[in-house]
Amino acid sequence: VIPEALGQEYAFRETGGIQMAFDVRSREAVRKLDASRVTERLSYVADALDRCKAALGDQTALLGFAGSPWTLANYMIDGASTHDPVLAKVLFYTEPQLFHELMEKITAAVTEFLQMQIDHGADAVQLFDSSGGTLADNIFEAASGRWMRQIIEGLKGQVPVIVFSRGTHGRWDELVGTGANIIGMDWTQRLAEVRRMLPAHVGVQGNLDPAILTTTPEVTAAETNRLLRDMSGLRGHIFNLGHGVPPTAKLECIQALVDTVRNSK
Repeated sequence: VIPEALGQEYAFRETGGIQMAFDVRSREAVRKLDASRVTERLSYVADALDRCKAALGDQTALLGFAGSPWTLANYMIDGASTHDPVLAKVLFYTEPQLFHELMEKITAAVTEFLQMQIDHGADAVQLFDSSGGTLADNIFEAASGRWMRQIIEGLKGQVPVIVFSRGTHGRWDELVGTGANIIGMDWTQRLAEVRRMLPAHVGVQGNLDPAILTTTPEVTAAETNRLLRDMSGLRGHIFNLGHGVPPTAKLECIQALVDTVRNSK
């Protein structure tokens, strides 16, 4: 929805994925983006948050979220859903000034969007850097880390911030350096080991393999318990998946996961 807020409309394709009305690869396209109407264009999100917060009361935390600037830039530059961010990297390497201009606009929009969510009741917010792991070690900070840090600094510690950067294994210093209170982890790393490597004041979130939700309730409960046992005694753990819920997830598996976590000691 951040591209929408900037003026780059999108639609869902019948065959799956997202299709943008145009791609953002030229100076003209970048300068056409307008970050001055984010809250106005995304007012429906504020309305939804108000309704959720009223229904939840003080019983359950309300979590807000947004895509990270680097991840959003991949959609915007490609003009569609993409799993291979070649075009975004080309812009980063060949036109650094234009890349910087684009990222400044996206970062300002994400900051305002998250602030709107906080203003309407979000108790914590999360940045999804789903494309973070596609970056080489030497450019992660310049292409992704610095922009997430700028967002977190802009939120001024009003609520806890979670940073989830899929595939960025070993870049703990850069992830902690964003200022995140909690680091989300995908399912390909042992979470207990990551917990031990991070500073004590930074929590962890994760990291059950989302594919488990496509199996059976029995398998889901067993794998959930395995992860809970592995994290037993380690402080600062928020149970979650290692990425999003897959479209093929079974409701009975989701229920088994929730029940297992809630009944754990």
